[in-house]
Amino acid sequence: MAQYLLAIDQGTTSSRAIVFSAQGLPVARAQQEFKQYFPKDGWVEHDGEEIWLTTLKVCREAIEQSGLNPADIAAIGITNQRETTLVWDAVTGTPIHPAIVWQDRRTADYCASLKAAGHEADVANRTGLLIDPYFSATKLRWVLENVPGARERAERGELRFGTVDCFLLWRLTGGKVHRTDATNASRTLLFNIHSQQWDAELLRLFDIPESLLPEVLDCAAEFGDTDAALLGASIPVRGMAGDQQAALIGQACFQPGMVKSTYGTGCFMIQNTGDQPVVSRNRLLTTVGYRLNGKVSYAVEGSIFVAGAAVQWLRDGIKLISHARDTEALAEQTGDACGVYLVPAFTGLGAPYWDPRARGAIFGLTRDTGIKEIVTAGLQSVCYQTRDLLEAMAQDGAAAPSALRVDGGMVENNWVMQFLSDILGVPVERPEVTETTALGVAYLAGLQAGLYRDLDEVASHWHRQQRFAPRMAEEHRKKLYDGWLDAVQRVRSGA
Repeated sequence: MAQYLLAIDQGTTSSRAIVFSAQGLPVARAQQEFKQYFPKDGWVEHDGEEIWLTTLKVCREAIEQSGLNPADIAAIGITNQRETTLVWDAVTGTPIHPAIVWQDRRTADYCASLKAAGHEADVANRTGLLIDPYFSATKLRWVLENVPGARERAERGELRFGTVDCFLLWRLTGGKVHRTDATNASRTLLFNIHSQQWDAELLRLFDIPESLLPEVLDCAAEFGDTDAALLGASIPVRGMAGDQQAALIGQACFQPGMVKSTYGTGCFMIQNTGDQPVVSRNRLLTTVGYRLNGKVSYAVEGSIFVAGAAVQWLRDGIKLISHARDTEALAEQTGDACGVYLVPAFTGLGAPYWDPRARGAIFGLTRDTGIKEIVTAGLQSVCYQTRDLLEAMAQDGAAAPSALRVDGGMVENNWVMQFLSDILGVPVERPEVTETTALGVAYLAGLQAGLYRDLDEVASHWHRQQRFAPRMAEEHRKKLYDGWLDAVQRVRSGA
């Protein structure tokens, strides 16, 4: 029996593939960045063909580096940047417009009109989400309204819609399969998280033809088999989940109350709430955590649009650093009380503010401010935003977590992890395998392929690499966080 799993992790700035052993250990990996397009203020796009080609390339490279035969791969799991919207030709698979990325804010005015018309409460009751440009439905509607002939073609059944997982599955199977999983479906504003079906009322509200939509399966399911010509053998695709839900699984947060926070391009904190959806009073999202054997485990999520993207901006945008790894040494030189606050609202503010018109700013600049202070403020902004989410969860009645499990590229930075623990007042746990998004979807594929009996066996593979305990005085913690809240208020008020 094949004992290895291939995880495709298609992210916002790069495509990755990792081969894991059945014990959950990485054997080989490959990664390739791709281009970001910003055609207008608040617009963010990707080239769908580049997403596909980079994904195919890294899959081939990871298998080659592993030294395995493709037949040694028991199954593939796909995890992806959620909400990013693609529409493609049902015959050729060619996208009819660039992918509209989750960060994109072009539909802000349309969302405002829906709210003004009084639709938000009903949409939230059905989907667990807010009406916001972040989610897929308004992006899909924009494509249908703005690409010449798109609506007519959609109504004739000539087009297909999908989030990135769905698009990749279509391509991997040679155009034979149009499917997604419940976690990705739950982020579209079109999926009823209670009935676990596409919602006819929402389709009418957003004017979306149902023929565009994929079939929705469990997170571990028979999604299809790859075209043998692509990877050297036909490999079954057996796992699928949006990136944050995949990380929830990779962090083994299977008990209600457990919390994980992922630091990639954005930052996403998810708390497992069990078999009952919990409605937030503080503008957090109710979502599908995972669905296995037809049973849904729900979660509450707070979404921050800019985390690692702030470091990328410091590197590529204003060129204060050459490499992301340089930030740790600069922050150690600066300390935690530099007096500078960077609010990275480059594409608006996510939870708990949901302000699509807010824009980024730096406060507290003095004659002595230099590169290291601005870089440190960028790192701290990620931690402050995490505190915003934890505060909102607490106001919703959630008990303070005994520890926060963290993952993603930024968690390799020890300075950030210590400051995060300090500003939260909560221990932070970094696992041995920090590629938990890819690991989670590998576990899903392994469950369906029979490599694991159940979630308890999956959880037995989680091991802590380091624990960061808070050591900051409460008075200092409050002063720093109050400064952040003041900076956010200024961004939101336009002061």
